Amino acid sequence: MKTSRYLVLTAAFFLCVQNAKASSLLSEQTIGMSLADALYLGLRNNREIRSAYLQREGQKFDLRVAEDAFKPKLLLKSEYTNIRSSEDQARQLALTPTATLLGRYGTRLNVGWTQQLNHSEQVGHLRSDGINLEIIQPLLRGSGPDVTTAPLRLARLSEQANRLNLKANISQTVSTIITTYRELIRAQEQLGIVQASLQRARALLTVNKALINAGRMAQFEIVQTEADIAVQELSVEEAQNQLDIQRLALLRLLALDLSTNIQATEALQATPLEVDLPQAIHLAQAQQPQYLSTLLNGQQAALDMILAKDAARWDLSLVAGASQVREHPGTGSARRWESYTGLQLEIPIGDISTRQAQTRARINVEQQQLLIADARQELERNVSNVVRELGTRWRQYEIALRANELSTRKLDIEREKLSVGRSSNFQIISFENDLRDAENARINALIAYLNAQTQLDETLGMTLEKWEIALEGPH
Repeated sequence: MKTSRYLVLTAAFFLCVQNAKASSLLSEQTIGMSLADALYLGLRNNREIRSAYLQREGQKFDLRVAEDAFKPKLLLKSEYTNIRSSEDQARQLALTPTATLLGRYGTRLNVGWTQQLNHSEQVGHLRSDGINLEIIQPLLRGSGPDVTTAPLRLARLSEQANRLNLKANISQTVSTIITTYRELIRAQEQLGIVQASLQRARALLTVNKALINAGRMAQFEIVQTEADIAVQELSVEEAQNQLDIQRLALLRLLALDLSTNIQATEALQATPLEVDLPQAIHLAQAQQPQYLSTLLNGQQAALDMILAKDAARWDLSLVAGASQVREHPGTGSARRWESYTGLQLEIPIGDISTRQAQTRARINVEQQQLLIADARQELERNVSNVVRELGTRWRQYEIALRANELSTRKLDIEREKLSVGRSSNFQIISFENDLRDAENARINALIAYLNAQTQLDETLGMTLEKWEIALEGPH
């Protein structure tokens, strides 16, 4: 979509609203709206889309937290203590900043510095400070990049799934706006059809009166035309009600004032569309959000299996560290060094929860494989159905066009026959009903074909690309 076009559209739209408020009630103004206009306003105002983008803010921050796992962390801790005892009274102030760093092989580095200030009435002033360094390298549980980076990879897969979910939600909303807009067009066209039929019925009534006055028609035959006029007036009322229903439905999707009197101005056009089924299936496998999300679920299950197996290992780690402490009593200072190396081992005994986690992870992997196979088959079935339906809808539209043309010619011929006394009101009214049904069938077939195209785009995952809609932000 052209951004400048929609900015101009938005300005014109709201300028029209402001002018309507200044001149009269908004409900008395008729605002023309094309399908592109409706899509732009829907993308800007639709509450479901806005809610989806709000959720994305939190989801993107979740990924940021996961990516921050391998960056240094700093913790500042301070403590002030007032100590009272029967022999002495003292005050103690401690400041302890600590930095930690996690490596991609599971190595954890802890660096801390501590400074303490003590003041005692009996001992006097005492100050000490020191640095602590510790390195822990897992050898079994938690070791290796496959395990250490698994949470990050899970977070990135979740982010991909969230992006796909956003695309699916927006695509579905766009498709809903498109079909609702076409329902408004259908209601407008059907109102026009019944209004035109009512005008023809009233014209027939005029002809009947002229024939009666000329003595070429019995007086009682006019009752059929009058009854048909009453039926047409009833149809006009019902069509107007359906028009209001569809107008309100579209306004709600666009989050506009329900009193706004909009009119769909899009000219519906249809051209045959040839679709290669194997190519369509291949495109859907690469673009369809729901199918791609299922594939991501399979990858997430495999990572969960890695973590479950790792959790069942013994916790064996190599530990090394060093510390330096300097004490500053009132008369001098003393320095003390200390270092250590060793192994630490934790062996869980009698805890079968790790086996439970592995069992669940294994079952989930197998289930995801089944779901992927089913999703692939379901996708192929859906694409095949929508491609076949597209062809069927086009053939139905061609038939409806011929039926409409023939019904028009049939009614025209019968009207000419009535003018020379070779037909009757009953025949004219019957053919009038046939024409009205044919016109409704034509508009219904046309909208059904266009909606089949919209459904094809959504099934292939190409709705946003079709309408040149880009997701906002670094999604």
